[in-house]
Amino acid sequence: MYKQLVSLSCAAILGMGSAAVLADDDVRMDEVPGLVQQGTIQSLESLNEKALSVQPGTITDTDLDKHYGRYVYEVEIRDAQGQEWDLDLDASNGDVLEHRRDD
Repeated sequence: MYKQLVSLSCAAILGMGSAAVLADDDVRMDEVPGLVQQGTIQSLESLNEKALSVQPGTITDTDLDKHYGRYVYEVEIRDAQGQEWDLDLDASNGDVLEHRRDD
């Protein structure tokens, strides 16, 4: 009985891990051109322009993730006063999902 409980616990933990992977995956940069060509996401240049139109400054980091089937472009920006900002954009249409100051 103990072995069955251990096996079930391990299966549950592994199952949760795979669900977490499906929920939030980093997109490899070599995948980006194909996603743009298919029309799945906008070009990174276009998304950068959108981010800077919302929050002027200098882009310090970017990341493309897939959250629950949606491509999200995450942008970090440093403004003229040195304050850090985080923006999340829907990579398919450039809509701002989140805009917050990084404390």
